[in-house]
Amino acid sequence: MESYGPQLPEIPQIPQYPATQQDQPQAQQGGYPWIPGATTVGVVFCDGVLLAAEKRVTYGYFIMSKGGKKVFKVADRIGVACAGLVGDMQILAKEMEAQANLFSMDTGRKISVRAASKLMANVLFNRRYAPLITQTIVAGLDEDEGASLYVLDVLGSLIPDKYAVVGSGTEIAIGILEEGYKETMTAQEAKELVTHAIKSAISRDSMSGDGIDFLIITKDGIAEESIKF
Repeated sequence: MESYGPQLPEIPQIPQYPATQQDQPQAQQGGYPWIPGATTVGVVFCDGVLLAAEKRVTYGYFIMSKGGKKVFKVADRIGVACAGLVGDMQILAKEMEAQANLFSMDTGRKISVRAASKLMANVLFNRRYAPLITQTIVAGLDEDEGASLYVLDVLGSLIPDKYAVVGSGTEIAIGILEEGYKETMTAQEAKELVTHAIKSAISRDSMSGDGIDFLIITKDGIAEESIKF
């Protein structure tokens, strides 16, 4: 069919080249994101809760530190354990500690584990557009609910549980916990189980290692312990 009016020039096609490995983002090469790994565990036992994490801090395949601290006390009987960026962990723990102290001064009573967990969830959700890159376990002991544990993701999702693992060693450690966990465990039995789980993760996860920090919370208070290997 005959056309009328001026003819528009044809637009040349830009040749398409297959993407090479050099064109891919560095974070995707090899399948591993360039953020720190970790194996962080929380367990409820008969008299309290136990939080633990190994000590290695990595950036990709580079070991930046062999003495990183990933478990923190935020109140008299509440602790947090994290996996992710160390700076984000520290900021989040300090924020929680400050908010718990403010709550105690305002109300004249200690903050509960559930309230502390919900407060942390709100902090994380409010930062969702500039998130703190950390997975978190909040655990503690209070008069209302006894020993309790909550797991939070980067956006503040709040999940109660009896035991939990976060970080790059999760797939290995969680199987050990599921096999050996009992709610009637003593503190020593819980420590042995958690140590076994973290050591199993360390043996296969290159981003975890160099020892374990423990935070053991009972009605007598918080005890901090550490082992190096």
